[in-house]
Amino acid sequence: MSGAVLVAIAATVGNLLQGWDNATIAGAVLYIKKEFELESAPTLEGLIVAMSLIGATIITTCSGPISDRIGRRPMMIISSVCFFVSALIMLWSPNVYVLLLGRLLDGFGSGLAVTLVPLYISETAPTEIRGTLNTLPQFTGSGGMFVAYCMVFGMSLMEKPSWRLMLGILFVPSLIYFVLTVFFLPESPRWLVSKGKMIEAKMVLQQLRGREDVSAEMALLVEGLGVGGDTSIEEYLIEPDAENTEDQDPMVVKDQIKLYGSEVGRSWVARPVTGQSMLGLASRQGSIQNPGSSFVDPLVTLFGSVHEKLPEQGSMRSIIFPNFGSMFSIGGKDPRNEEWDEENIPGDDDDYAHDDEDYAEEDEDLRSPLISHQTSGTDKAMVAPASGSMFSMKPSSLIQGSEASGIGGGWQLAWKWSEREGPDGKKEGGFKRLYLHQEGDAGSKRGFLLSLPGGDVTGDTDYVKAAALVSQPALYSREFIEHRANGPAMVHPSQTAGKGPSWRDLLEPGVRRALVVGVGLQLLQQFSGINGVLYYTPQILEQAGVGDLLSHMGIGSSSASLLISALTTLLMLPAIAVAMRLMDISGRRTLLLTTIPVLFLSLVVLILGNLIKMGTTVHAVISTISVVLYFCFFVMGFGPIPNIMCAEIFPTKIRGLCIAICALTFWIGDIIVTDTLPIMLNAFGLAGVFGFYAVVSFIAWVFIFVKVPETKGMPLEVITEFFALGARHPSEDKD
Repeated sequence: MSGAVLVAIAATVGNLLQGWDNATIAGAVLYIKKEFELESAPTLEGLIVAMSLIGATIITTCSGPISDRIGRRPMMIISSVCFFVSALIMLWSPNVYVLLLGRLLDGFGSGLAVTLVPLYISETAPTEIRGTLNTLPQFTGSGGMFVAYCMVFGMSLMEKPSWRLMLGILFVPSLIYFVLTVFFLPESPRWLVSKGKMIEAKMVLQQLRGREDVSAEMALLVEGLGVGGDTSIEEYLIEPDAENTEDQDPMVVKDQIKLYGSEVGRSWVARPVTGQSMLGLASRQGSIQNPGSSFVDPLVTLFGSVHEKLPEQGSMRSIIFPNFGSMFSIGGKDPRNEEWDEENIPGDDDDYAHDDEDYAEEDEDLRSPLISHQTSGTDKAMVAPASGSMFSMKPSSLIQGSEASGIGGGWQLAWKWSEREGPDGKKEGGFKRLYLHQEGDAGSKRGFLLSLPGGDVTGDTDYVKAAALVSQPALYSREFIEHRANGPAMVHPSQTAGKGPSWRDLLEPGVRRALVVGVGLQLLQQFSGINGVLYYTPQILEQAGVGDLLSHMGIGSSSASLLISALTTLLMLPAIAVAMRLMDISGRRTLLLTTIPVLFLSLVVLILGNLIKMGTTVHAVISTISVVLYFCFFVMGFGPIPNIMCAEIFPTKIRGLCIAICALTFWIGDIIVTDTLPIMLNAFGLAGVFGFYAVVSFIAWVFIFVKVPETKGMPLEVITEFFALGARHPSEDKD
């Protein structure tokens, strides 16, 4: 995973630049207003600071859709160019208007970095460490602020501090960022798959994962091309394959899925379970059908059930549960070591378009599906397997050690063929995609009371309980099966990718539910008080005597405020490091629910400190402790997690568009809070402002408890599938 880690670190240099800029302008503005005599023009002074926010807001409105069309990497290259050019302009700046132009371009760079870096990391990081890597932007942003504060503090001690040098020195790290984005960072493999660039996507995944076999994850990325869909939950028992089907009910053989392990002659079967549910994940489906039965959103309960009954050694770590790759083969035959049908794609990598009218004239292999079985002509002519055939994956390896593949997070991907009788009496068939997840430890069937189709369970055989999210594959096409009898009747991803993102996709129930979560988190984060506490921190530390101490050391008031800000930022770094450690262990939801109460209590203490008369020293000590706790716990939870979750909960096809909506909410909220803070201070006083923030923090905790699910350890495609399932109307389940 070192490749993914290095890529994530390189990408977060953009966040370092954004934090760097926030710190340098805070120090430089003290000298800018002196040179341009802005003491009598507070509006222009405020505009110099706010121009970066304005630029970030403007660029955010279009960054998502553009990144969905041209890619994540080109947008990050543009971000680095914006930082570099803005630094040169600010280094020159003969007047305030040129400075404003530089600040605007700087805002463009910051907006792109804040929006796209979490998205990029989510799409390149392995499932198991995605949360840890996506906390890096918060760490590097705060680290950039600390380094910049120290640099500006050092310059402030000079005889004639140069604000142009303070701002213009940004061109050095921005040049490094440009080199990294151009020569080191690869394109997101999920974006490449969404554009049908399968060969390039496979090569990037191999570099990121450090292994040759990435077929399972490639299949997962292909399945992520869909938006919405009819998803249901099924239960399975996974057991060793008896390979004696003569005594079994034909219906049992028809419905089971054969899975192959690495040992020769050893295979497993997944048999569907009927009757009363005993699995955590499947038992939650009832809460979707009866949403009024619980105060908590059924979607949250559904996500939570995935983490309730994990095996002690980690999900899917039992040798009973197989780890299979991404290809499937027809049951009853030896699985083949198949590869993606990349060589048969006509044209160059960038052109996958086909004309539907040319089906009859195309060579047989040109339309061969991405996930297909390369067999004889007889097999190729098979539209659907005969009744009783089972579709399964190519052999890989059982998960017996520390090295596991699959699709990540203990999830496995499979397909099956299902048939039913249509209205006209004819049999209708279609493929179903399964995301399988083990629930609980492996056990024995003896005494396990579950009704299996075809008879009762007998014997004392090892088994694994599993639940599956079942829906239609992203590449399955009913029209294609009518045109052409070729393999499993799945189209090439280029046909799915060619449709492109659409605003209509935002109306899908699962996407709407995810937008409520993403937009809600961004708004509540901005109104929870971070800007107010930042504004008040220098005053609190001044009351604590830090200012007097620094003045006795010969440090002026301007330099002292910069040093205080540097010390405050330094306190955040260990807390962010703790959050990085816990993000994929405790989870996003748990961190939010445990850190926000500390924010609330810190604000309450600050309110009481301003309402109750106490000694100056006592007041300063209590206020300082409250501020430090607020900062530390904010950067552990409410600081990084909204951006992390927004990068996880949307489908690949429209992920950039949805993240742009959430990021736009973030910047608008930031502008509102920043502009209204002085007004609120004049109207309600400091206690009133902190009181408002405390109320918002309480509302945020309730919102997270009710609406925000836990997404740790789940592939992005599975997360979006859960949102699609959780957003279904109860009437749909009854149909």
